[in-house]
Formats: sequence, C-alpha cells, structure tokens
Amino acid sequence: MIKTLDKLMPIKHVISFNKLLMHYEEIEKGDDTFLSARASHILKSQEPFPVLRDGFTDVSLLQKHRDIIKMILQDTFSEVLTGNEIKVASLPYNNVIFNSSKRFQNILRDAGKDYEPSISNIDNGNDYIMACIVILNFYYGYKLDFRKPFFYNIPDKNGVMHHYRILYNADFLEILPTEKAKKITRKDVDELLANPDNVALWMEKLPPGSFISKGFVISNMFDVTTEHSISQIKSQLIASDKRGNENFIDDLQEIFRSFFRLPDIEVGFVVYNSRDNLLEPVYGNNVKSFILNGNGAAECKDILCEDSYSKLLNESSYFTIPNLEEFNKATNGAAPYEVLNKQGVKSVIFAPIASDGELLGVLEVVSNKKNVLNGVNANRLDDIMPFIVSAVVRSKNEEENYIDAIIQNECTSVHSSVYWRFREEAKFFIKDQLEGLQPSFKEITFKDVFPLYGQIDIKDSSKARNDAIQKDLLIQLTQISKVLENTWEKYKLPVYEELLFRVTNHLDSIKEMLYTNSEQSIFDFVQDEIVPVFNHIKNLDKDLEKKVIEYESGIDLETNSYYDHRKQYDDSVTLINKKLASVLDKKQVEAQEMFPHYFERYKTDGVEHNMYVGASISQDKEYNNIYLNNLRLWQLQVMCEMENRHYQLKKELPVPLDAASLILVHNSSLSIRFRMDEKKFDVDGTYNARYEVIKKRIDKSYIRGTSERLTQTGKISIVYSQKKDELEYLRYIKFLKSKGYFTDKVEIVELEGLQGVSGLKAIRAEILYKTDKSSKKTYTYSDLMEELKE
Repeated sequence: MIKTLDKLMPIKHVISFNKLLMHYEEIEKGDDTFLSARASHILKSQEPFPVLRDGFTDVSLLQKHRDIIKMILQDTFSEVLTGNEIKVASLPYNNVIFNSSKRFQNILRDAGKDYEPSISNIDNGNDYIMACIVILNFYYGYKLDFRKPFFYNIPDKNGVMHHYRILYNADFLEILPTEKAKKITRKDVDELLANPDNVALWMEKLPPGSFISKGFVISNMFDVTTEHSISQIKSQLIASDKRGNENFIDDLQEIFRSFFRLPDIEVGFVVYNSRDNLLEPVYGNNVKSFILNGNGAAECKDILCEDSYSKLLNESSYFTIPNLEEFNKATNGAAPYEVLNKQGVKSVIFAPIASDGELLGVLEVVSNKKNVLNGVNANRLDDIMPFIVSAVVRSKNEEENYIDAIIQNECTSVHSSVYWRFREEAKFFIKDQLEGLQPSFKEITFKDVFPLYGQIDIKDSSKARNDAIQKDLLIQLTQISKVLENTWEKYKLPVYEELLFRVTNHLDSIKEMLYTNSEQSIFDFVQDEIVPVFNHIKNLDKDLEKKVIEYESGIDLETNSYYDHRKQYDDSVTLINKKLASVLDKKQVEAQEMFPHYFERYKTDGVEHNMYVGASISQDKEYNNIYLNNLRLWQLQVMCEMENRHYQLKKELPVPLDAASLILVHNSSLSIRFRMDEKKFDVDGTYNARYEVIKKRIDKSYIRGTSERLTQTGKISIVYSQKKDELEYLRYIKFLKSKGYFTDKVEIVELEGLQGVSGLKAIRAEILYKTDKSSKKTYTYSDLMEELKE
C-alpha cells in the first residue's frame, strides 16, 4: 500500500501530522477534561518524534512510526466503525495509502496478496493538471470547479470487480509555496483554462516542485459497483457499431458480473419476430443465445414452455429458473430446460425487452450454479432494463433505416451525384410539415444537362432464346411420345393413339420454326392433357410408371417443363450482364471523381447505361464543357474494355453468345425530371422526347440502301447527327488506336430514317481484343474467334 513519492508534480508531497496535532493542542486547552487528557496523551506521545510534525518524504518512516501514527489518527478512525467504514489515510491524487480501516484491509486481502490499488480514472498529465487546480484554488484563491469523482477498481475474492468512489477530506493539509513558485495573474489562468490538455503550458506556469503539500488527507470510500455498472451498461448500449465491436459482448458480460456480483454468469440475447412468432439470433460478433444454442430462428411455441411463453410474451415479466436441473427432470426434458441443461446452465433469468407492450427480444442471464439467479435478484434488472429497451429500440430503428438504405441502393437508388438535391427538398418538406402546412415533395428537375447513352447488347438474343426453347420442347415432346407409344402398344386404347397423334403434330409444327404462340400452346397441352393421363398411367402399370418417372425427372420444378437449354441460355445472359455491369460500375467510381454526373445502368439482354452531366447536377463544382468531352472519351474507352471482358468470358459461357456495342451522341443539352411514380429520371419536354425515341430504336436500324444492320460484332457503332460530333469522335478513336483499342478500319455510314427521325450517321470502328487481361497481344474480332477455337 505504501509507495515512493517520486512522481513529477507541481506539488511536492510532505507527509505531516502537524495540522491534526494543532487541532489536538486546541482540544488540550478546552474545558472537557476527558478530551483534554486524551489530547495531552497523544501530544506527549508524539513529542519524541518531531519528524511527524515537521514532515517527511521518506515513506519508510510510515512503517517505522506505525504505532504512534495509529495513535495520532485514532479519532479519525473510529474503532467502533472500522468494520463498516471504507477509509484510509493517504496523499491526494496519489496511491500512497496508510492507516486503513479493517473493512478496507479485508477488501485488499480478498483482492489478492500482491494487489496494489490505484486510482482508475487518473493518468499522467491529468493528475498534474488536477494538482495545479488545487493550488490555484487553495493558494491563489481562484474559484475553479475541480470536482471530479475518482475511483478504485478492486476485485473481490471471486474475481468480480467492485468500484469504490473516493471522497477526500483535506482538513489536515497545507499548501505552501517554494522558491520555484511563480506569480499567477488572471490572464495566466484564462490561458490555462483555454488549454486544458496542454500539460507543457501548465508545467510552465506552475513548475514541478513549486509547492509543498504538507499533511495528509482522509479518503472515505463508498461501494458504487451497482451504480457504476448501470452507467457502464448505459455507455456500452449507447455506443455505435455494437455488432461490429468484437469486445462488446465480453465487456458487457464483465459489467453484468459486477452488477450482480456473481463471477460465473453469462449474458445472451435473442430477437423476437412478432410477424412470424419466432425467436431469432442476433447477428453480430460473439452475440449468442442460450435458448437457441447456435441454431437459427425457432418457433416460440416449440422452444418455450407454456409458463415461459406466457411470462415473456403475454405478461412481459421476468421468467426465472433457480434450479434448472430440477425443472428439467420434472418436465422430462421439455423446452427450454433440456437445451439449457445441455449447456451446463443451472440457473437462469429471462427478461423480456419490450416497448409499448410490444416484445422486441429477450435478455438471457445464465449461471452454471443453481439458485444464484432467482426471482429475488431478478428484480435488480429493473434498474437497467429501460436502458436495454432504449438501446434495442434505437438499434431496431437503425436496422430498419439500414434495410431501407439497402433497398434504395439495390432497387430504387437515388444516385449519389443528385442525392444533395433530394436532401434539400426533404428539408423543405419537413419545414412545411413543422409549420403546419400541407407538405408535398416538389418535382426535381435538372436543366441544361448533356446526355450520354451506351449499350453492349447480346447479338441475336431473340434467335438464341428461341433456339433454346425449341430444343427443350423437342426433347420434352419426344420423351412424351415414347411413353405414349409404350402405353399404346400395351393397352391399344384409341385415346392413347389420339394423344400420340397430337404430340406428333406439335413436334412437326416446331421442327422448322418456333412460332410466337407455340411455347404456351404446347405448355397448356402438356399440363391439361398429358399430365393427368401420365398420373393415371403411373397407377395403372409398374413398368409404365418407371418410364413416366424417368420423363418427370427431366422436368424443372419451377417451370414445369424441360428447361435445360433455356437454363444454359439464361445462365449465359446472367453471367454476361453480371461481368459487364461489374466493369462499368467499377469504372464509374473513377468517372465520378473526375466530375459528378448522374449515372444509371440496367440489364436487359446486355447492359445499357445513361449519363447526364451539367452545371445543375454539380452541387459545388464549377462545370466546363471539357468535362463532357472527358466523359465521352471515358465512355468510348470503357465500352472497349467491356467488349474485351465479354470475349474473354465467352469461352466460359454455356452458350457462346456474341455482343455488339453502340454509343448515341446528342449534341445539345436537355432537361431531366424525376418521375415520382416510377422512381426514375426521364427527359423532360416534348422536344427532348426525340432523344428517347432514338435510344429505343437505334440498335435495330439499318445502313441506308442495304439490308445490313448497324450494330456488328467486333465493332463499336457511334451514332450522331452533327459534323462536329463526327470530328470529335474521330479524334478520340485516333487517340485510342495509339493505345491499342482500335484498328485502322474505321467507316462512316448513313442510316435509314427511323420513324420521326432522319439525318443520322454513324462511325463504325473495329475493336482490338486481348485474350486475357495480362496479354499484350491484340486481335481483331475474326482473329479472336479463331484464337478461342484453339
């Protein structure tokens, strides 16, 4: 308990009992003969040891003069109260402790032989400044509020941490200056108060050793473990990112152990899903549930007994099991006793976390000792449950907001570049609402923005899809035909022959060409007429049953038809879209850093994207047309990279589909408006609608005077109407050719007029490909196809 006094502090501590002895001198002169004689005895006992009055820094003297010091302090340490009071004589803001009460000695004994208490919430720097504030108050007379609670954290014999608040009695302390003390003005104090963490400044104004603290303090301590635990629980629950904090549950369990003063308890949580009447785990680091025991969600009726169900869900009251082993035997291992028993749980408290009568979850407190958790100490939870409920409600709201954000991001995203405008409008909405007006979310429009449109489309996707459907239908009808042939040969019923005839007709009708209504017609025929007959055949004949089951094994459960070739096609399209969208999304992050612009992309049979850039979209960055030129060049380059990614992917596809790319150039600005009904931006105004018409029809256009489609594999088509756009893109192609994106084959073609649109031209540039990302060798499309065949 006794340490050295060698810390660097503004106050040099000198242990002295002078001020207490002066108090005894006053008592000696008093009228109370008993007290006077007692005081005289103490003073005479001290006289042979003047160092106790003069003061000393050698802490070994505390041990040497232990008996006389105890006598001097006997009135401040009442023998009657020594077993109840937690009291020590010590130095202020220091861990030098002497002459303690018996209760404090017992506390230290339980903590361990070598345990040395230290103030838990004071550190180097902070303790120096605290000592300076004491000097400014008691010597210089400035009235500064320096009241701050200090604590000892001391474990008991079971390892449970207890928290003791320290209150100092400084009646027997003198503050005296040394030759190092400086004059302190109001200006100096103001400067110090403006720099509360600048230890160097405090040391300059109040140098180390500039004052002497002569005397000692009486430290009275109070066990505030419960209050401290409640405060810590509150702090832990208020903290953000609890699920992401790996130490959250471990820290919380330690706090609960202090709160209950039980070393062997553990804490768990389980969430209540009111819609489905389920108990669900909390997904986060180390957050466990003893009821679920590592399993997923479970029906409340299955995992709770009738009593616990009623207590938790209907009454919102604690459910306690003081002797779980006994309950488990009495109920023959019913829930929840058996699952808890298997985990070594002997006693438990389940506390409902409920708000406004709605159960949100359950707090589980368990122990591996029977009867330590019971209906009596369960009531202690009353002090902390409001904080837990508040935290869970907040967490639930945060989770709902997060879910909404995910849905918005994945489904109806408001793009980051225009999010600021939506926030502004939302603020106006709230303002109108608070002022009692009828709020409405105003229309959001961005004027004078330049559009960019691009697509990489799967070539002849309709034909590829129809081929896949045709193959699956041919296989399915052939299998049906075989079953019916076997049935007809065996039973010779005319109805089987008639069905077989109709199946043959369907086969003949789709062998050459699949018509628009063929798929649905055949599907209806199979469902309405073949399936009932096959069900009958399965019950009729064991041999035929095997053949029907063999046919049914090829049926896809979701489509109720053969789906092999169509699945290969769908999987190929899905993979192409996923990979191409990934390239575009990654590149978009870089493009936004160049200049903020609205961007959207969507998947069809390929990937399309829209971009809009202009001064009205940027919140705080000045717009210049150079950013439009930059985006056009960026788009052309990225489209080439997406083409490369597709043809690197082609050899991995179940169906080796081709693709063709197109860019539409619009030479003038337009306006876009957010359509609240569809949650998307669209061009605004009749004149601007021409741009949307071109977008929808351009990929189906033909070269003027020919039957040749505009878009071709191995080439990128750039559609425009103005000569300056032509010259601009020819410059870009020439630049990108030098970087290995294009060959010398560049052509300019005129397009057949679209409905309501004429005068369009296009540049078609041949793309150079790489077989993989690391390859330096490039290929034309035809070369690449040969390379991929090898």
